[in-house]
Amino acid sequence: MKPLQKILITGAAGFIGHALALRLLSEGREVVGLDNLNDYYDPQLKKDRLARLTPFATFRHAEFDMADREQVATLFATERFDAVMNLAAQAGVRYSLINPHSYVDTNLVGFVNILEGCRHTGVRHLVYASSSSVYGANTTMPFSVHDNVDHPVSLYAASKKANELMAHTYSHLFRIPTTGLRFFTVYGPWGRPDMALFLFTKAILENRPIDVFNNGNMERDFTYIDDIVEGVVRVIDHIAEPDPQWSGACPDPATSYCPWRIYNIGNNNKEKLMRYIEVLEECLGRTAAKNFLPMQDGDVPATYADVTDLVKAVGFKPATSIEVGVQRFVDWYREYYQV
Repeated sequence: MKPLQKILITGAAGFIGHALALRLLSEGREVVGLDNLNDYYDPQLKKDRLARLTPFATFRHAEFDMADREQVATLFATERFDAVMNLAAQAGVRYSLINPHSYVDTNLVGFVNILEGCRHTGVRHLVYASSSSVYGANTTMPFSVHDNVDHPVSLYAASKKANELMAHTYSHLFRIPTTGLRFFTVYGPWGRPDMALFLFTKAILENRPIDVFNNGNMERDFTYIDDIVEGVVRVIDHIAEPDPQWSGACPDPATSYCPWRIYNIGNNNKEKLMRYIEVLEECLGRTAAKNFLPMQDGDVPATYADVTDLVKAVGFKPATSIEVGVQRFVDWYREYYQV
């Protein structure tokens, strides 16, 4: 199938969004970015990411909030996208305890605006970021897209589960092909400053202790950014179709009678948090002072992705080791911040 050529990326100044845009632009595709450049974290980092995209003649950027219904509708009507990759979201499990309304504005109101844009302009495929957080209270490992995910433990997770349900409704009512991607702990160069690897690196280089939650008894399926991008690109061009085997008598949570799909994108390899920290210490050549703390509300002790469905659908399985990925992040961090 011919790759879809004109793509909207919401959150294009974000960590994953800008990396995906670079990849698509390098393939000669046309990319329109949408990002409000908010101050959830340093806007300068977002601007610097965008600066890597602007040299491409096939890139342009719209700066406004996707919760603005009229501006979103105008953008869709004017541009007529082949595909949409919705990455814009209020992220962070812990922040959802502090500012819950921001999750409603972006993750719910903004997402329905994107769905409406797709509905009214004939978008051929909507792909959107879900999260491993939707697995919530599940303890069966590895997490499978065929598992029930009706017990979220944070508002962030609930908003991502809501996105999956909203997308299904539009796939059912309007036959819009939609695919949700549950990302597992994405890390790498140009990452988000509120995530563990960034926070740990900054603290260690500034000779400050790092906060280690659940007394270090955490496991995560750390997934390198290039693997995420590879998976997303393949999924964008793999347009969701109805599952002919789906049955309402025994419903599969990962597929549907309408063109709707869910996939995990993770490294399929859970790592202990303390090993992750050890690798970082090795890359930095320093030992971290550690402040061991209890589990935070809304967090889960472990994540681990079953990527069987992703491999079957698009023939790709993430495989970058934390030894390789963390070193690449440290190299970028030292160069970007000149430390």
